[in-house]
Amino acid sequence: MPLKIDVQLSDSVLDAANRARALEGTGVDGVFSFENSHDVFFPLVAAASVGSLDLMTNVAMAFPRSPMHLAHAAYDLQLFSEGRFRLGLGSQVRAHVEKRYGARWGSPVAHMRECVQATKAILRSWQDGTRLEFRGDYTTHTLMTPAFNPGPNPFGVPRVLVGALGPRMNSMAAEVADGVLVMPFNSDRHMRERTWPAIDDGLRTAGRTRADVEVNAEVIVGVGRNDEELEAARGVKYVLAFYGSTPAYRAVLDLHGWGDLQGELNALSKRGEWGVMKDLITDEMVAALAVHGTPDAVTAEIVRRYGDCDRICAYFPGYRAGDDLIADFVAAMRDAS
Repeated sequence: MPLKIDVQLSDSVLDAANRARALEGTGVDGVFSFENSHDVFFPLVAAASVGSLDLMTNVAMAFPRSPMHLAHAAYDLQLFSEGRFRLGLGSQVRAHVEKRYGARWGSPVAHMRECVQATKAILRSWQDGTRLEFRGDYTTHTLMTPAFNPGPNPFGVPRVLVGALGPRMNSMAAEVADGVLVMPFNSDRHMRERTWPAIDDGLRTAGRTRADVEVNAEVIVGVGRNDEELEAARGVKYVLAFYGSTPAYRAVLDLHGWGDLQGELNALSKRGEWGVMKDLITDEMVAALAVHGTPDAVTAEIVRRYGDCDRICAYFPGYRAGDDLIADFVAAMRDAS
């Protein structure tokens, strides 16, 4: 089957409906929202009533939220979109969880496991009418009176996916979630040597098959149809430098022998020297950690790397990819896969 394609929706609720209509015209299969400077759910509410695109949070930060809040938001978006919603959850990093959200930081893999299991337990309780009985180290849910129970969702239980990079999070996601969102700072080698083996381990542990879990590869795409657009698309170096400055992503750089770059980028980020950071990202790094080229070239590389996945989330960061260029990219993806 062809890879399905998701792209970013506007993070402003004021523009989300119009943007969803425009993106549907490019031929994409779905849109996702970020948790940045606006709420992660509201843009999807605005987009749910227009068109037929799949909708996904990519990602909603799990630790600052109760699984009950997550379940209610997921239920209502599944209802409003008539079954087109997927709840993508992420952990963030400790500094943001504690200092920006004011929430608790524990063991992220264990905590995320409970977030997924508790959210699914709540949704299943509503769907099946079974007693709610979830007890964990991070969260407990044992009370559900009729006044707070929305009842079965006519469009089924929304799927819960987990954003993952490291082997332990990927394995856990494959074990208990409905899907894996492979974080965008990755490479062909990291996917083959780290991610897929971890996913397979999680499936074996749970006695599940590959068909039980949706695998979405998130891809940083620098695409252009001519020299001018291709040069502009090298703007992806900015986001690669940003990701590379984060300690959590050093494992990807280490795999390629670039681990020392992480400390250098981190030090520059603390001084706000973003232009200098971008200049440290070489073309070799762009080729490994993103895809860059014409629509035919980048889609062939995406299929080569991620052809065993179910969907891709395509990012076009650091430069302006107009809707006509996105449409050409989508058309090339259809031909390539």
